[in-house]
Order: sequence, then C-alpha cells, then structure tokens
Amino acid sequence: MTTAQTTEVIDQPHTASMTVLDLIVTYRQALVLPCLFILALVGFSIGAPGFFTLDNLLNVARQSVYLMIVSLGQLVVLIVGGLDLSVGVIAALTSVVSALAMAALYAAFPEAPWMVVMLGILVGVVIGAIVGLVNGVGAAILRIPPFMMTLGMSSVVFGLTLFISGGVPIYGIPPEFGEAFGFGHLFGIPVPTIVAILLILAVYILLEWTRFGRHVYAVGGNIRAAQLSGVRTERVIIKAFIIAGVFAAITGLLLTARLDTGETNIGTSLPLESIAACVIAGVSLAGGTGRTFNVVIGTILIILVQNGLNLMQVGAYASTMTVGAILVFAMALSRK
Repeated sequence: MTTAQTTEVIDQPHTASMTVLDLIVTYRQALVLPCLFILALVGFSIGAPGFFTLDNLLNVARQSVYLMIVSLGQLVVLIVGGLDLSVGVIAALTSVVSALAMAALYAAFPEAPWMVVMLGILVGVVIGAIVGLVNGVGAAILRIPPFMMTLGMSSVVFGLTLFISGGVPIYGIPPEFGEAFGFGHLFGIPVPTIVAILLILAVYILLEWTRFGRHVYAVGGNIRAAQLSGVRTERVIIKAFIIAGVFAAITGLLLTARLDTGETNIGTSLPLESIAACVIAGVSLAGGTGRTFNVVIGTILIILVQNGLNLMQVGAYASTMTVGAILVFAMALSRK
C-alpha cells in the first residue's frame, strides 16, 4: 500500500465523524425538540414513579390545553416578527371582567343561565381583541418595539384588573359555565380539549392555507420586501396581535370555568411558558419561521417537564427555573 493510500485510509474515519458532527451542528435547532422530549420521557420514567401511567398521561394532556391555546396565539405574533408579553394579564382581565358580567347578569336573569354564559364569553373575547388591537396599533402604527409595547400594556392591564376586582376572587358565576367548559365532556372528550383541537386546526389552516398566513410569514421574514410586494404589513401585524389577544382571552375563560371564580393571578406564568414552548419548537424570535404542530409538541413538553417534577416532589420554584433553563438552552442552540 502506498503512502497516499495509507493517508486516505487514515483520514476516512475522521472525515466521516466530521460529517456527522457537521450535520448535528447544521440541524441542531431541528434536533432540540425531539432530543428534549426523549430526555424528558427517559428521565421521568426512571425518576418519577407513576409517570408512564395512563391516568398521568391523560392528566398531562388536560393540563396542556390552556398553555397550548396561548402558545398558538404567541406563535402567530412571533412569526410576524413580534412578541406578546401581555398574554397572561389578558387572561386575568378576561377572567375578572367576564366573571363580573356573568355574576351581574345571572343575578338579574337567573332563569336564563345559558344566555348569561354566552354573553359572558362574548365579553371576554371582546376584551382580548381590544387589548390585542391596542398592542398591534402600538407595534405597527406607532412603531413601538413589541417587547416594550406589550410589557407596558402588561402593567396597564394588570393594574386595571386589580382595580376592577379589588384583588379578590369574583363569585356568582352560573354553575352551567363550569359544568360545560370546565369539567364537561363531549363524546367522552373534555370540552377544553375539544376547544384546543379546533383552535390548533384553525391556526394550521390559517397559516398554511390562506393568503393571510403567507403574508404573516412574508412580513416576519422581510418586512421591507413584503411592503414592496404590496402586502399591507400594518394590517397583518395588528391582526396577529388581535389573534394572540383573543386566544389568551379564551384561555382565561376556560380557566375561569375550571376554577368557578374570576381570578387576578391565573396567567402569571403564561408569557414565559408560551414563549418557551414556541422557541423549543423552532420558532424564530426574529420572525418568519414556525410551524403549528411543532408548537403543540413544544407545549406538551413544557407540561410534561412540570408534571414530572411534581411527581418527583420538586417545588414549584424549581419547576419555573427548569422552564427558564430549557428556554435558554433552546435559544443557545438556535443561534445562527
């Protein structure tokens, strides 16, 4: 064997290993979600007794509904190049105001509970849309950075929530509301889960099969190019924030139905967790990238981690720290 052939043979394993390493580095962002999911499943199956039982997995599915709905709205805003830190306080304001509206209407019309429930839901959705509209106008028309716009609105809305509620729970909601939207079942499936499935399909169709969806990706990818192509970028951004506000309001309504009271603190962890679920799923904070079903899996992963830590009897503070650590880890791997 010649010297050249010997050198070639020696270099082949090194070249192959470098190729695998290059592939891992190139596709590291796509590998974040499946790798974290596998690590969570393996780790908690070993360290958390009862983790892999059917009852616990069904419990994870039920718990993931509320964060999943908020994360879907956050997804639309992130793709368009924005960020919504007000989703938690929107859920809280919706909970308080809709509970107050239903309590007042139920006291006046006790014989028409379903009319009261429908009006209360309408009030909540309108509140979410209004706050989303304000966020969108601030970001798109006034050119306020979305981070600062939604952070400021978080403070305003939370103060308004405390002012309206006085910092105390709101009671007097029709029992039919909780029976139907908190603990109700349809064809054996919990109603909140059905709502989440319908919203997942709606967002998927909206982003993948409509002109608005194409405009969302275009604005997030290159807003200047989108403007030159005739896309009304301000409208797209405003609509994206309205969607996020409405989805946060729906979450607030479902949590209110489950708690049977209007609460001021129900959405405190939603901003961090919804952003983490999206980033883990490969959604770019720079905009233009993200897929619906990846966010669904990312949301389940967040709830899976929290559930596993609870089964291991780890405190709530450690659970919050873990979610933050996962977010930082995913951001580090997604850097260019």
